[in-house]
Amino acid sequence: MIVDEVIQDIGSGLNYNRKKWNKLIEEVMENKIDTIVITHQDRFIRFGYEWFEKFLLQFDTKLLVVKNEFLSPQEELVQDIISILHVFSCRIYGLRKYKKKIEEDEEIAKSIQSGIKANKATATAN
Repeated sequence: MIVDEVIQDIGSGLNYNRKKWNKLIEEVMENKIDTIVITHQDRFIRFGYEWFEKFLLQFDTKLLVVKNEFLSPQEELVQDIISILHVFSCRIYGLRKYKKKIEEDEEIAKSIQSGIKANKATATAN
């Protein structure tokens, strides 16, 4: 097999807003791609793999998985749950930078605090 182009896209298989991913989808829809070769199914697209494979076939594009691991349904479910936990824990960790920015801006911090106090006062009055 001759490979015309290698595309490496760092990102989660849950994130569909990747620049190279979107370019690849556009090229598929323009019938510019015959075959997509991937190393691991879950690194390309985490959920909806079967749907995506059918989508590609609508544009006469084949999907070839080089390292196709056959897992039991239980093993597959465990891997999916771990992947979901990892993605969302990274998102929560990423929110720390915004907390620091808010604390640095006293005006925003005070307005948030007064809003919280107003909500508590309203809750106790009811």
